Amino acid sequence: MSPARKRAYIELLIVAVIWGSASPIIKYTLGGFSPAIFLVYRFFISAIVAFVIFAFTGIKFPKKPKVLAVTLLNGFLLSTVALGLLFLGTDKTTSIDSNLISAISPIVIAVAGVFFLKEHITKRESIGILIALTGTLITIVEPILKFNNGFGGLEGNLLVLASVIVGAITAILAKILLRNNVDAIFATNISFIIGFVTMLPFTLPQILNSRFQILTSVPFSYHLGVFYMALLSGTLAYFLWHKAEKTIEVGEVNLIAYLYPLFGAPLSVFWLGEKIGTPFVIGGILIAAGVTLAQIKKKRYNS
Repeated sequence: MSPARKRAYIELLIVAVIWGSASPIIKYTLGGFSPAIFLVYRFFISAIVAFVIFAFTGIKFPKKPKVLAVTLLNGFLLSTVALGLLFLGTDKTTSIDSNLISAISPIVIAVAGVFFLKEHITKRESIGILIALTGTLITIVEPILKFNNGFGGLEGNLLVLASVIVGAITAILAKILLRNNVDAIFATNISFIIGFVTMLPFTLPQILNSRFQILTSVPFSYHLGVFYMALLSGTLAYFLWHKAEKTIEVGEVNLIAYLYPLFGAPLSVFWLGEKIGTPFVIGGILIAAGVTLAQIKKKRYNS
């Protein structure tokens, strides 16, 4: 293995730790901030960093109007819509379920690739995807199976799944943008600015009416959660992701999502005190089996 490839895998492992830990950190931080305030606060920090990055690297707006429109649409979906659904969903479910559902994003992206980009998947990959999606369905309805906060947890799981689906759409749009030579770092950072601009009108009245006490009265530990999501889960993780993407195949880059529960579940159990139930275990086993079946075939196909 070349040094560059080894470095890329290390970078992706760091991303897996950061994004795998994100669900329990989001869940904890939502104890101090509402989803809307959390998001606009997070985007505010990320937007400041984005402007600093643009000051040093330059703003690389696409020259073609259609490509620029897709870039802005991708930024809106990636920030306001996908993260909005994720935060709303995590607020209504456990971080364990949120983490596991988020881990199927490569499977959803593969399915989206078939419909939107006419990409090919083999019969074995199709079977693996079906098994993984069955496991996801069990995870989604887990709150009802446990007879514990059923409809609230179900609603939260469905919102997280919707976030994954929107994320898959942004992955397709990102592929289109890359084909049109749009800078990935620019596309990511502009999404943070778009997120802040689109979320601010909904939260500014609350902030002003409370005379900023909605922010200042919250314990410092919750602010740390926001900074984690903005600087580590946002700017740093995306930078490492795109850096690794230049060295190894996109398909392999996406595989890090399967590691999220490995880092998120222990935090959810030991830090937040959440419980791992039988439906979660069954769903997790099915997802792992389906993913393994699909990816083994994929490696053989690419070799």
